[in-house]
Amino acid sequence: MNAAEVVQFAKDNNVKMVDYKFLDFIGIWQHFTTPVSEFDEDTFEEGIGFDGSSIRGWQPIHNSDMLLIPVPDTAKIDPFPKATTLSLICNIIDPITREGYSRDPRFIASKAEAYLKSTGIGDTAFFGPEPEFFIFDDVRFESTCNQSFYAVDSIEGRWNTGRDEYPNLGYKPRHKEGYFPVAPTDSSIDLRNEMVEVLQSVGMRIEASHHEVASGGQCEIDMRFDSLVSMGDTVQWFKYIIKNVAVRNGKTVTFMPKPIYGDNGSGMHIHSSIWKDGENLFAGDGYGGLSKMAMYYIGGIMKHAKALCAFTNPSTNSYKRLVPGYEAPVNLAYSNRNRSASLRIPVTNAAAAKRVEYRTPDPSCNGYLAFAALLMAGLDGIENKIDPGQPLDKDIYGLSPEELKDIPCVAKSLEDALECLQADHDFLLKGDVFTLDVIEKWIEYKTEAEVNPVRMRPVPEEFNLYYDI
Repeated sequence: MNAAEVVQFAKDNNVKMVDYKFLDFIGIWQHFTTPVSEFDEDTFEEGIGFDGSSIRGWQPIHNSDMLLIPVPDTAKIDPFPKATTLSLICNIIDPITREGYSRDPRFIASKAEAYLKSTGIGDTAFFGPEPEFFIFDDVRFESTCNQSFYAVDSIEGRWNTGRDEYPNLGYKPRHKEGYFPVAPTDSSIDLRNEMVEVLQSVGMRIEASHHEVASGGQCEIDMRFDSLVSMGDTVQWFKYIIKNVAVRNGKTVTFMPKPIYGDNGSGMHIHSSIWKDGENLFAGDGYGGLSKMAMYYIGGIMKHAKALCAFTNPSTNSYKRLVPGYEAPVNLAYSNRNRSASLRIPVTNAAAAKRVEYRTPDPSCNGYLAFAALLMAGLDGIENKIDPGQPLDKDIYGLSPEELKDIPCVAKSLEDALECLQADHDFLLKGDVFTLDVIEKWIEYKTEAEVNPVRMRPVPEEFNLYYDI
């Protein structure tokens, strides 16, 4: 839709409110709402001013004025407010220069798409993420100077087999055995179906939904792949809808990678491919049915994987999931079918479906930044013909230390990832996609707001280990 069509769409749907959504630097959707009487075609040209200093990682207070510019083709009816509400995703621009704001994640993603076209390598990069999440019945946490705790609970948590539930009916998945059981063990089928229906109501194409491996309500809903910026938009709608459907059913959802100890964490495997003139350039006659270009793409991701972790696994909690020998793939190897490798080539006979699946990322990431960074790493591999070496078709989890010693790993902590990003970011600067200011601010914010507070705070397990020394 163009601006005029959006205004007509609002009239046709008897819209009462207009909601403007945008993503902060770290990855949380922000919004504000105006009555529809304040909305017309000029809004798309003039924009709406706001205070950029109040957004995490953005402007200083002495230079805080910014503009929101709504994007017409993102117009949807928001399924949650009582008053009929038109929702628009916005770009952020400087009110003086009228240029895109360098720290706006959506702008960074759009520059990555533009850079791909400028190289002549391809014209479209497709991404298909698989975000996993937990549905809990209750969550409580507190962290003060003299105490800290967290507690999550789920009616289907294995830890509740002995709880008096008046009556306790059992049917609670065993740890690591939650993959695909039918109801009543899968207690969330009706809730997931409702989530799918609401996701479809905003135009999202959903391919499947199911219970995931962990006990305690872990689920996955798979969406159809899309181009980079559009998929960034879709991931934000996905998280928004999943959380709000859960809340209206008295549940709570988290996309934290590792909320439960001793069971599988939540990943976000990302499938990607590059196309040109309607042709999938990753299809070929090489290993796994991939082209030489796809192999170089894999080589680029493997070369820059540790730095990429700063964007694909950007929380301290991410590294509770990325532990060698457990369920998350941390070894930088590629393989056909092998899910213990960090890069998998899904089995398919269709040329259009040939793609690379990167299994290390998790859903705490900012989709726009993660997809853009992955594309830039892959393009660096293609441009520099980076050979990924030989595939590894063994079960990596079963390899001996001697066999593992020459296989590189992803970053071991957020601090490690940020240090790697500091040392390896030139590939992100090409085409001015990620600016040096963005890289420096990301490292600064993550270090000061997340790494240091977690590093300095005692945790309950330390009392268990050390109180009596």
